[in-house]
Amino acid sequence: MRNFILIIRRFFNLILFAGLEIICFILIAHSHTLQGDDIVSSANTVSGIVYKKQSDLVYYMGLGRMNDSLINENMRLRKLIDQYRTVDTLKDLPVKRLVTNTDTAVHIVKYADYIYRTARVINNSVENVNNYITINRGSKDGIARGMSVISGTGLVGRVEYVTAHFASVLSILSNKQQVSAKLKDGTFKSTVWDYERPDIFMMRDMPPEEKIKKGDSVFTTSFGNTFPPDVLIGTVIKTEINKKNGKQQLYLRPATNFRSLQYVYVLDNIMDVEKKQLEEQPAKK
Repeated sequence: MRNFILIIRRFFNLILFAGLEIICFILIAHSHTLQGDDIVSSANTVSGIVYKKQSDLVYYMGLGRMNDSLINENMRLRKLIDQYRTVDTLKDLPVKRLVTNTDTAVHIVKYADYIYRTARVINNSVENVNNYITINRGSKDGIARGMSVISGTGLVGRVEYVTAHFASVLSILSNKQQVSAKLKDGTFKSTVWDYERPDIFMMRDMPPEEKIKKGDSVFTTSFGNTFPPDVLIGTVIKTEINKKNGKQQLYLRPATNFRSLQYVYVLDNIMDVEKKQLEEQPAKK
């Protein structure tokens, strides 16, 4: 208390001056003079700037939660789309019902059931002959080797190595894997990455009579047990005729921007084990 009194005595004149200035500003601001209006206007401007900076700071601090919310919502929508895309409606042979008319039984056959898991990219390469992406999910999160990985815009790659908390994804920017691809009319070939040009894929030996235009989309197929079907690989940016065999060669721009990739989805097809066991039966005989 004594020190407080000593400080007041020492800076009494300064404190008195500041107090009188504040009182003067308050009196002027509450008056309807030109000076009062200017002070109120300036105070409102300063308050507006402070509130905007505060709002910007709160928005920035909440970007992480916002991104997570959007990713989870996208995952839910993709799961909902897959429920309709991975089923076939089949008609059985006509059956005789108890009533006099004959009808055909219809049932739904489901051939895939995907579980989506979100992951964040914590390391990425795009300039090597075989590029890998490290994600922050591992075996403890349900990630296993061979699972497909996609982004919000298109195909990314497949899981190659897994530890308890991390996984390494072999990117489609790699000479180690070719992707079975198809055009909108169902014509399919494999895409090959042109490692000399990191942002270009090629589809070789396409039929010369195939009408392919710039901007056409190229999707994955179900062949090869590697990737789910109908995932966007890229779009056609150029076509040319190979003079050696007379067939078309397509150049594609990948749908995924690997240089700015931050979040991915890891797909687990829970029906894939049954399918592979069936397909391995002929090899055992």
